[in-house]
Amino acid sequence: MEHYYKQSCVFVNRRCGESTAVVKSAPMQAPISNILNSHGSSVIDLNDLNPAQYEAVIRTEGPVLVIAGAGSGKTRTLVYRVAHLLEKGVAPENILLLTFTRKSAQEMLWRAGRLLNDSCNRVVGGTFHGIANMLLRRYGSYLGFGSNFTIIDRSDAEGIINLLKSSLGLTGRDLQFPSKRVIINMISGAVNKSRALEDLVFEQYVHLSEHTEDLLRLQKHYKDFKFTHGLMDYDDLLINWKRLMSEVPEARQAIASRYTHVMVDEYQDTNLVQAEIVRLIAHGHDNVMVVGDDSQSIYSFRGADFYNIMRFPKLFPDTHIIKLEENYRSTQPILSLTNDIICHASEKYTKTLFTRLEGTVKPLLFAATDEREEARFVAGKISELVAGGVRFQDIAVLFRSGFHSYKLEIELASGGVDFEKRGGLKLTESAHMKDVLSFLRILSNPQDNLSWNRVLLHLDKVGPKTAQKIAAQIGQSPEPFQLLAEFPAGKAWEEGLRRLANLFEDLLQEESPAVMYELIMVYYQSVFERLYHDDYPKRQKDLEQLQGIISEYADLQAFVDDTTLDPPESASSHRAEDAERMVLSTIHSAKGLEWEAVFVIGLADGRFPHAKAEPGEQWEEERRLLYVAATRAKKHLYLSYPKELMTPDRQFRRVGMSPFLSELKGGVFERIQEERQSSFVANPYPQSSSGGAFPRDTCLASLKKSRSKVSVKDLAKGTRVSHPFFGQGAVVTLGSGRSVDVLFERHGLKTLHLDYAKLTIVTD
Repeated sequence: MEHYYKQSCVFVNRRCGESTAVVKSAPMQAPISNILNSHGSSVIDLNDLNPAQYEAVIRTEGPVLVIAGAGSGKTRTLVYRVAHLLEKGVAPENILLLTFTRKSAQEMLWRAGRLLNDSCNRVVGGTFHGIANMLLRRYGSYLGFGSNFTIIDRSDAEGIINLLKSSLGLTGRDLQFPSKRVIINMISGAVNKSRALEDLVFEQYVHLSEHTEDLLRLQKHYKDFKFTHGLMDYDDLLINWKRLMSEVPEARQAIASRYTHVMVDEYQDTNLVQAEIVRLIAHGHDNVMVVGDDSQSIYSFRGADFYNIMRFPKLFPDTHIIKLEENYRSTQPILSLTNDIICHASEKYTKTLFTRLEGTVKPLLFAATDEREEARFVAGKISELVAGGVRFQDIAVLFRSGFHSYKLEIELASGGVDFEKRGGLKLTESAHMKDVLSFLRILSNPQDNLSWNRVLLHLDKVGPKTAQKIAAQIGQSPEPFQLLAEFPAGKAWEEGLRRLANLFEDLLQEESPAVMYELIMVYYQSVFERLYHDDYPKRQKDLEQLQGIISEYADLQAFVDDTTLDPPESASSHRAEDAERMVLSTIHSAKGLEWEAVFVIGLADGRFPHAKAEPGEQWEEERRLLYVAATRAKKHLYLSYPKELMTPDRQFRRVGMSPFLSELKGGVFERIQEERQSSFVANPYPQSSSGGAFPRDTCLASLKKSRSKVSVKDLAKGTRVSHPFFGQGAVVTLGSGRSVDVLFERHGLKTLHLDYAKLTIVTD
């Protein structure tokens, strides 16, 4: 093993104006064992540590900030530090390890125990909330709380809000007051971001600003109710822990003197309250080490404050900064790209990740014509990776928002590729999408009792019992739509039922799914805004995405089938083979994970960064989001973007690559040229559904064709055509009007409407 030595330099925090010593790593010949011997013998073998990790382990006195780059072994560093403190003679009860999950703390202490002995079991480790609970039961009487207070969860909190809404007269048919879920989001958001509730409302919920006074009144009553009944929610645990140490000197002294050595993991994810707790708990000794990476601070929506890690040297003026820069995950070409992404950040702790892992393959960038072609490119590369020996579970596709993967989900599902989606709902899983799809599924299958029940519950004054009664009768009728129109409605909901019956009467006269969708939205929009009035602007983009997908279909049944991506989970769904699925994930949900091959899709200007991201901290967090995504890859990194996106008004517009990509220096990625696209998208799956392999140049001709519209007069039985989603096929029959039946090699027989399908004629 090649060894490294420590080199001191000076880092100037531009925000805080503090000069601080830094430890980084550089090549040399002297082995770690020589360094260790200079400090005395050690029972713990520290030879597994590089010099920067070693420095973080042995510097046990005073404040230490460890900037741990992605994949640089921060967990190992924390584990060895715990063991080293115990070996030095620090009592385990005097060590406090704060993490963001209980599992993380348990794993670290277990690993430390394997290095040393069972004394690690007595180290106090856990989450901020868990430690707060323990301390408040011991010292809460200083704040007027008994030791038997009850911690309430999210569901309990929402139940209290509902009770208070009713008692304060904030419910009723004509009062469109925010739901209990959104109210709790507001109250909790204000606490975690240390903001006044009214400021948060006008910043993030401006469409609900008319209710600000009532929300403030509700917030006060909620706080009083909890105190009166001896209750604390999760936010109260942190707030009261902070109050305890800031308002009660006796408690602060007792707690700070008990925990003489404090360690905090993932410090970049702390909020302002947690940062102040760290400052208070180190009162009198300042023996605190925080570990984090400013470049991976991406949770501001949860209240995390990026500047906590930047301000740490100001909170603790004698801070010693140590940088962990040796990466044990990715190859150097991947690190060269990620280093370049983050070097453009306006504020950062400058670091350069390096590795000794072998690998020369550069990240690949693909500019797709549109999202369908991007999906086919990803599917094709996945097929190649699997054929080359990469397992499905070692592949991940990452994206900024959950709906960005819809086209890819359909593409993978049509090829029989199983996947697990994380950090967002699949196409048919969110409530508002299920609502719209229910209308279409009823048209496809009038005996679909579940969909009938869903649309009937949209009617004002119709409850579950009435909806179930109507749905049961409709399902048994040979003429369900006629029964709906003639059903004896109650006076309170008669008008709503007639509107629903009229909608289906209009839908039955249409053949185009796209027109059906438009008719449904005319009916559903008011229902949609009533049901989801507190956050419908955020949900609207999902419906716009669905509109874009359905416009490609002329056959309703084909659309319903293609969007049924997964069967309902059963009790036996958690099988061992589930671990073999590839992963589709939002970037936020992928943090801390790694895969052999990673695809980052949707890297288009206006989508990444988000179109509404304002210059400054929002823009910089988007940059860090891309950095987190790219650093998940071990050996293969693929970046892609569509050159055409659909706008909310169903217009297509040309877009370029993300500005985060365009600012990268030359040579850090390899661009896949357009003339080579066919070699990547022609054969996404090794075999067709019939078991036969398709030739690799199947779609070569179609990809070189223009996108001019094809009319019925241009087609005849047997004409070879290509579709951007279904691939190549042959015309079977010419239908009435503008429809045509095409037998596709990969997708079988499809009925397409020429006004919506982008067909091209394949010529030799």
